[in-house]
Amino acid sequence: MSNDEKRPSWVPEGGAEGFACRVMDGVAAGHDGISAYKSAGKSRKASKYSRPKLTPKQLAEGVLNSDRGLLGRAITLAESNLPTHVDQAQEVLKTLLPHTGKSMRIGITGVPGVGKSTFIESLGYYLLNNGYKVAVLAVDPSSSKSGGSILGDKTRMERIGRDERCFIRPSPSSGTLGGVARKTRETMLICEAAGFDVILIETVGVGQSETTVRSMVDFFLLLMLAGAGDELQGIKKGIMELADALVINKADGDNELPAKMARNEYERAMHYLQPSTEGWVSHAFTCSAAKDKGIEDIWKVILKFKEVTTESGVFANHRRQQNINWVHDMVDEHLRNLFTRHPEIVKALPEIEKRVADEELPAVSAVQKLIEIFEQ
Repeated sequence: MSNDEKRPSWVPEGGAEGFACRVMDGVAAGHDGISAYKSAGKSRKASKYSRPKLTPKQLAEGVLNSDRGLLGRAITLAESNLPTHVDQAQEVLKTLLPHTGKSMRIGITGVPGVGKSTFIESLGYYLLNNGYKVAVLAVDPSSSKSGGSILGDKTRMERIGRDERCFIRPSPSSGTLGGVARKTRETMLICEAAGFDVILIETVGVGQSETTVRSMVDFFLLLMLAGAGDELQGIKKGIMELADALVINKADGDNELPAKMARNEYERAMHYLQPSTEGWVSHAFTCSAAKDKGIEDIWKVILKFKEVTTESGVFANHRRQQNINWVHDMVDEHLRNLFTRHPEIVKALPEIEKRVADEELPAVSAVQKLIEIFEQ
C-alpha cells in the first residue's frame, strides 16, 4: 500500500502532513485474518466511500442542531494541523462562539490506576439520570515511538456510551504538556455549542506538567488512592494546591476504612495549602465509583462551588483569564512552529544537535546559534 493510499479519503491533495490518521497495513485476507478468500482464488476489493465535503457554515449548523456525526467532523477539523483546515476550523468556531460558555467544565486527573474512567462513567451516569447532557473528552497517552494511541475510553464507558445524550471523544495526547491535547479547548467549545451541559475532561495522569488542565476548566478534581504512598508525593508535586476537591476513590469493602483514614490525612494537609480558587475552601471526600457510592455528594460539591464563585464574580473572572492565557499559549505555539519550520533551522538543526550530543557545543550556545540563524 503506497503512502497516498494510506491517507484518509477526505484528505485534500498535498495535505498528508497535516494528518496523524493513516490506514495501517493489514493481512491480505478476510476480516478475521484468515486467508480464506486468497485460498479460494477469490479477491474482494473494499469499496471506497468518500464523505461529502461540507462548508464551515454547514458544519457549524450541524453542531448547533446537535448532529452527532457533524459534531465529530467539526472536532476532527479542529484537531487537524493542516493550514487550510486550521482556517476552516476558525470559521466554524467564530460561528459557534456566541453559543458557548454555558456548560460546567470539570477537569479530572489522578495517578494511573486510580479509576478515572470508572469515576467519569459513574458521574456521567448520575448526571444523565438527572437530565444533564454530558460530553467526555478523554485524553489518551500517545506512544513516544509510534505516536499512536489506543483511544479505548469509549469502549470502557459502556453505560454512558450507549446514551444519545452523552458524547465521548477520545483524543491522543500527542506528547502535549500535561497530556491535555493541544486542541482540547476548541473541542470543548464545540461541545458546548452542541448543547452539552457538563464537559468532563479526563487527563493522562498526575505529573508536574499536569497543571495544564487547570487552565481550561472551572472545577479541578483530583482522584487519589488510599495506602498508595502518594500522600506526600501529591503535596510535593503541587497538584493538591490546584484541586478544588480531592476524592479518595475505591472506598469500598476492605478498603473503606483505609480510605476514610486517608481522607482525614488529606483534609488536615489541605488546611496548610493555599486555596486553589479565591473564596473557596477545598476539602477531601471518599467515593466508590465502581459501586456508584458518594457520587451524588461530589456533584453537590461541584454545584455549591459554582454557586459560591458565581456570586463572588470569581467564576466569570476565571474564565476571562483563561481566554487571555489561551491567546498567549497559542502565540507560543505559533512562534515555535515558525521556528521549527524555518528552512535554515531545518538545515542547521541536525548538525547542531549532533555537536550538543557529542558534548562539543554547550546547550546554551546551541540555542544562541539557532536564534541567530532564525533572526537572519
